Amino acid sequence: MPRTADLVVIGAGVVGAAAAWFATLAGLRVVVVDRGAIAGGTSGAGEGNVLVSDKEPGPELELARYSRQVWGEDLGPYGEWWEFEQKGGLVVASTRAALAALRTLAERQRARGVVVQEVSGAGLHDLEPRLTREAAGGALYPQDAQVQPMLAAAHLLRLARRRGAVVRTRTEVVGFLRRTGAPAISGGGRTGAPAVSGGGAGVPVTGVRTPHGTVSAPAVLNAAGTWAGAVAGLAGVELPVLPRRGFVLVTEPLPPATVRHKVYAADYVDAVASSDAELQASPVVEGTGGGTVLIGSTRERVGFDRRPSPAAVRALARGAIGLFPMLASVRAMRVYAGFRPYCPDHLPVIGPDPRAPGLWHACGHEGAGIGLAAGTGKLIAQALTGEAMDLDLTPFAPERFEEGGADEPRGK
Repeated sequence: MPRTADLVVIGAGVVGAAAAWFATLAGLRVVVVDRGAIAGGTSGAGEGNVLVSDKEPGPELELARYSRQVWGEDLGPYGEWWEFEQKGGLVVASTRAALAALRTLAERQRARGVVVQEVSGAGLHDLEPRLTREAAGGALYPQDAQVQPMLAAAHLLRLARRRGAVVRTRTEVVGFLRRTGAPAISGGGRTGAPAVSGGGAGVPVTGVRTPHGTVSAPAVLNAAGTWAGAVAGLAGVELPVLPRRGFVLVTEPLPPATVRHKVYAADYVDAVASSDAELQASPVVEGTGGGTVLIGSTRERVGFDRRPSPAAVRALARGAIGLFPMLASVRAMRVYAGFRPYCPDHLPVIGPDPRAPGLWHACGHEGAGIGLAAGTGKLIAQALTGEAMDLDLTPFAPERFEEGGADEPRGK
């Protein structure tokens, strides 16, 4: 493992992989370390959502729109590698009241640049012939897409390796290198070296310690997903990133185009925004290239408990059948669990941490991490190298949790 780098990325999930790729494009020498395997955490246990439809107007929607653009343009030439599919999202309202609320949300999103098409009850069946006939109407979001997240992480890291990045799995960060009095501005005059390493009055982070040796670097990026809070704690800073468990049900393979879009109930947006620790369930149904149908989604705060939950599985099945009655006769092959990195205000943490200069964060994206990864990675690379920023990172600042403003709901 190299002893020096311009950037050490902690975490080989899709967020860390995207950051590594864009950082190498910017000319940085990058080392990626992960205590497990590539995409071994949240990235390997999700559905691959790239959504704008489920975001309330506000900072997260702006990041989602930007990231969707990055997925489609900057990363578009490689889309086949990670099965990028512009299938669109179909949001279904079961009642007239739910439809009215969906229309209101859609108008607010449309004002922020989201493409939304209202769909009548009859029109729903032109888009999804097997959908329930009892729906009042819905909305089509053509910008919604899907990727295979494990492939995305693996290929982004492969691209980064081609440009000189070093990736070390089974390599846990056990501490940080610190140097009292080190300058906050770093780079040493090398082309492409980090222009900024955080600023602030804390003890600077100057690299990482692992059981296999140390790596010195002026910038260290915490992209450790649900373990990001523990990684931040190694630097003596508090980051309230907690796990929020979710299950996904996988059916037996079905004929092609059985489910054509990413289809979910209108109350899914409320479930995503909820801070309730108890089980939250709202149906999300989508097909895959292999014919299986993925059924989500549940949310609950139970720590890192991976034990099967019959209540959650029943809720998944019940919700999916409510949207697609024909699924009642389809066999489920398996169910798997994952942990979303959850922050109290439902916004990710992105940018330098002034409490520990040299430490950066890209974590806390909750269930939107796959979709937001591309934009997050590009923004981190811009900030590290002093480029003009495509998006203001202020709403995602790590220190916001110490300012009393992190309990506000997203979009406000």
